[in-house]
Amino acid sequence: MQVGLIILCLAYVLSQFFRAFLAVLAGVLNQDIGASPDDLAFASGLWFLTFAAMQLPVGLALDKIGPRRTAAVLLLAGGSGGAVLFALATTPIHVSLSMVLIGIGCSPVLMASYYIFARNYPPARFATLAALMLGVGSSGNLVASYPTALAVELIGWRSTLMGLAVLSGLVALGIWLTVKDPEPVETEEKGSLLDLLKLPALWAILPLMFVAYAPSGAIRGLWAGPYLSDVFGLSTGQIGQATLVMGAAMIAGTFVYGPLDRILGTRKWVIFGGNLLSAVALTVLCLWIDQGVWTSVILLAVIGFTGATFPVIMAHGRAFVPAHLVGRGVTLLNLFGIGGVGVMQIASGRLHEGATTATPGTPYVIIFGFFAVTLTAGLVVYLFSRDSVD
Repeated sequence: MQVGLIILCLAYVLSQFFRAFLAVLAGVLNQDIGASPDDLAFASGLWFLTFAAMQLPVGLALDKIGPRRTAAVLLLAGGSGGAVLFALATTPIHVSLSMVLIGIGCSPVLMASYYIFARNYPPARFATLAALMLGVGSSGNLVASYPTALAVELIGWRSTLMGLAVLSGLVALGIWLTVKDPEPVETEEKGSLLDLLKLPALWAILPLMFVAYAPSGAIRGLWAGPYLSDVFGLSTGQIGQATLVMGAAMIAGTFVYGPLDRILGTRKWVIFGGNLLSAVALTVLCLWIDQGVWTSVILLAVIGFTGATFPVIMAHGRAFVPAHLVGRGVTLLNLFGIGGVGVMQIASGRLHEGATTATPGTPYVIIFGFFAVTLTAGLVVYLFSRDSVD
């Protein structure tokens, strides 16, 4: 199983890459196929929405046929196929369609790992294992920054995407050959998505899950590139270096959050405190939108670090899910987390399109302010949640 988890981690590296690489390609895609930041915001939003919508069938598949076939087949068809379509793109709509396919391909890989953790390991270790997988897999965030910018400069973006298509196919084959499905749960209990939605303990957690990942996911995945280019005039390579800093901060935050629930004896207040700091950093960035490039990069890194609470929120919700519904439970939580990024990414694209341009920073004040307000609203609801520590 260890080898299988390593291959699933490689698949998650690809998933993290595909959700973040558009920020670096924004300039060349605009030049080559006329894709504007709004077009890319729409395409990025479609990736997240498709990924989120797939969580319902993925959750059912994990419970019914297991993680091996679910992850391998979808990554091969969607991830590899979508990367080929992207490499052949000639218009922005081709980029959008390819991102839909890639979203389908990436949708099961992290949840396949979480399903294995939930079934094969003690509940008290779930948050730490989930954070470890998320942290290591998030190195895809780093690859999607400066290394991608360098690859684009050396071999072009089309050849880069073709290489990713081949790599996705190889990783899918590795999943098929090495991942072992957990033993099925023997129970006479039946359950469905509706049974999960009837659990009151989840009602205060799901709204925060919807908004918590959106600021770092949307900014790192797209808006960091246009923001740093429009306001400070950074080149593709410089944007790659800046997003590398933010990506590294997101990984560091994931590793720090992982064991905190066991160290401090609470999940609720670890999650609340981290996201409150993220909301404060977003607000400061709005106030200092054009103070200086390093000020902005540091604030983006703080947003990435403090907003890395995804695995702890997942563990918080997972604690209230019965064993025979684990697959659908973790994917329901993931649906809200990834779906929130998709909805807010598309909404932020509309905000950018409709913003007045008195100064280059005005659209980004509106976008980052939008993220700060929605995150604060999610925190208010989350105050009514029940704490959980296994």
